[in-house]
Amino acid sequence: MDRLYEVMYIVRPDVVDEELDKLVAGFETTVTNGGGTVKQSEKWGRRKLAYTVRKFNDGNYVLLTIEANGVVVAELERRLRVTEPVIKYITVRMDEEEKRLAKVRAIRATHKKRSAEPVHHAPPAQPAAAPAAAAEPAPVAPASVTAPATEPAEITA
Repeated sequence: MDRLYEVMYIVRPDVVDEELDKLVAGFETTVTNGGGTVKQSEKWGRRKLAYTVRKFNDGNYVLLTIEANGVVVAELERRLRVTEPVIKYITVRMDEEEKRLAKVRAIRATHKKRSAEPVHHAPPAQPAAAPAAAAEPAPVAPASVTAPATEPAEITA
């Protein structure tokens, strides 16, 4: 069963553009040879890393959106792991993410509809006097919370 994935990987900053193009093409052929399809391939260029990774402070970011099964993704991740110029990578399954986002959007849409309705601030109707038997008994506080048995004496000056 093919699923949608996003694979983000960071290549060393000292890699030349031609070599980066070869790497990207190699990873794309790994996906297509395994029976998957490459939906989109974006080179984001050189960016500063949030923290030092393998003694690098910059890296060339590449985003690969693919539709493939788990075997193809596992092979792609294996190749990313053993390819020396790749310093970091992450794979995210997007079909689950899209399902989660759709659920959040639906919840937000229902809340917007509720808040868009006009609010009427009419005083609530007074209910008829309820019989004493229907009234709930007052909750009893635990013994440790109750007031002390004796009250403190008043201080007079």
